[in-house]
Amino acid sequence: MNIAKSTADNHAVYHVMDDILPWFHLKSVPGVGNHLFKRLLDRFNSPQNVFRSSEKNLLAVDGMTVGCVAAIKHHKIPDRVTAELERLAGSNFRIVTLTDPDYPQLLHRIPDPPPFLYVYGRVDHGADKIAVVGSRNATGYGLQTSGNLSADLAGLGLTIVSGMALGIDTAAHEGALSVNGKTVAVLGSGLERIYPARNRKLFHRIAENGAVISEFSLNSEPEAHHFPVRNRIISGMCLGTVVVEATRKSGSLITARLAAEQNREVFAVPGSVQSFKSVGTHTLIKQGAKLVENIQDILEELPPLPQPAANVRDSGPDDNSKTPAALNADEARVYRALGPYGVHIDELARELSMAPARVSSLLLQLELKGLVNQSPGKFFCVSER
Repeated sequence: MNIAKSTADNHAVYHVMDDILPWFHLKSVPGVGNHLFKRLLDRFNSPQNVFRSSEKNLLAVDGMTVGCVAAIKHHKIPDRVTAELERLAGSNFRIVTLTDPDYPQLLHRIPDPPPFLYVYGRVDHGADKIAVVGSRNATGYGLQTSGNLSADLAGLGLTIVSGMALGIDTAAHEGALSVNGKTVAVLGSGLERIYPARNRKLFHRIAENGAVISEFSLNSEPEAHHFPVRNRIISGMCLGTVVVEATRKSGSLITARLAAEQNREVFAVPGSVQSFKSVGTHTLIKQGAKLVENIQDILEELPPLPQPAANVRDSGPDDNSKTPAALNADEARVYRALGPYGVHIDELARELSMAPARVSSLLLQLELKGLVNQSPGKFFCVSER
């Protein structure tokens, strides 16, 4: 972390090493955003050299103004920076800067990379990464597909990157963890403001098998404008982005657009034409995104992996044409009427011309056999097999 804690005169004294404080100092200068920070770093190699440089040399940097030069020369370290570093010293988090070997390699290549990242866990900077993102309010089909794709990709050594949101993101992280694979979560809040709160356990599990990262200060709230900003990190650190399920105005489409602008691959999983939750992914496919039925469709667009892509599981829509054995005639009728998308029990009863009580009883038997899942509101779909 480059921050050490010691005790002197019975008081905690925090010593901030010279190679970390200047990064926070320069980032806090009014007018120095991520674009300009990167140009300054490209020119002078370190924040320390920026502060030491002459006004003439600073003005030679593209985008630099006289006012910004004056701000750099006269800006004092804010108290909030000192307080932030003290919080870091007492935490399990660390700072990874643009010049740190642990900074994600591909993230260097975007126009506005974060000058530094707050990291909980460890980012394997050299590992190939793929983003898997989608709707927070996902269908059973979307959750299953996200989990399967992520598990298969992680099983081949790819690191799964997502945003730790509910729905598709959570399923992606859990899919990777299910095979002891690596996964990285990029937050739209500070590391001390876990969002969503119900993913607290997942937050720690991810850090054990990868990392949780953020460019926002430790105490930053999950404000709405943070999420489009963090999406450039998700896409920027990955070879490609897979959108599993997305509505017309989904934030996942922003991630896909950023991936395309960053010259990265964009993939989309098709869904039902009757589901508004797949309108966004279908739009991406129309615009040229690679249609994904299984991970082979993804691997074809990526550099060769060390492991052979064998025994690829189809992570697309379930084939429900085969009825499991050991079902009686009525159970089989109900089972065949279901698919990956939830169907309300009343609609099912009308379709099958059965009494609702009878359909309810049959669905219960199918649930007990692990063949059917129930969602809130009495919607039913086939379970993963």
